[in-house]
Amino acid sequence: MKRTRIPLIALAAASALALSACASGGGGDESMAPEPEEVSFDEGTTMAALNEAGTITIGTKFDQPLFGLMGPSGTPEGFDVEIGKIIASELGIAEDDIDWKESVSANREPFIQNGEVDIVIATYTINDTRKEVVSFAGPYYMAGQSILVLADNEDITSEDDLVGQPVCSVTGSTPAAKLEEIGAEPVLTDTYSNCLEPLRSGAVVAVSTDNVILAGLAAQNEGEFKVVGEPFTEEPYGIGLELEDTEFRNWINDVLEEAYEDGRYEEAWNATAGTVLPFIDPPAPDRY
Repeated sequence: MKRTRIPLIALAAASALALSACASGGGGDESMAPEPEEVSFDEGTTMAALNEAGTITIGTKFDQPLFGLMGPSGTPEGFDVEIGKIIASELGIAEDDIDWKESVSANREPFIQNGEVDIVIATYTINDTRKEVVSFAGPYYMAGQSILVLADNEDITSEDDLVGQPVCSVTGSTPAAKLEEIGAEPVLTDTYSNCLEPLRSGAVVAVSTDNVILAGLAAQNEGEFKVVGEPFTEEPYGIGLELEDTEFRNWINDVLEEAYEDGRYEEAWNATAGTVLPFIDPPAPDRY
């Protein structure tokens, strides 16, 4: 695989373009994405095809504060979105030429398999079952499953307290499978935001998914909810792409490592999820 850079357009200073993040969205109206670079790729690669097309379709969540939330501008905002912008810029694709497609947990694999998206960056946990039908670059973040309860709930402090209890999660997600494994009674919906009303009404005792998602929901609804207990799983977030597109997967891993080293990753984190969660060093990509 070869990637040749033609005179680089200087990266925009992220500090000058930092997002005005807020608890309600984990993002702002301004973008911190760098200007796209002028690049060329070997013919026949996915990178060359996307570069020539001048556009990329990225699947992401539209209801995940801090990671992927539809903003007032009509485009999603959050850490996953900023990672997508970094990848697009390295393909020579401008931010305005990204086509964002809402991808809920249950449709991420079908969207990739059917060619409806080029990549998925959507709090997407890498696991062996999913790797049978799609490929993953990354991981680029290590999350962990936790528990969201009403702010005045003192009865639930760990996953042990969920056994035999109705707990809301999302269809097709790894947290939903884990709830069944530990003996909880999963109540499933299509998006995590749809779990909040059942929690308010008492139809469920908790919502359970990755700690970063729950932190965003708590921040967006200040004073209503709290995250309790320690994470009880490891959830490596990856970037989903077509199965066996090894060149593209390796190229994205290269981009991630460059972003780790030159500070773009940390800047993206601090301007989005980092407004609520502390920065941790990213995991090394798994070059399987």
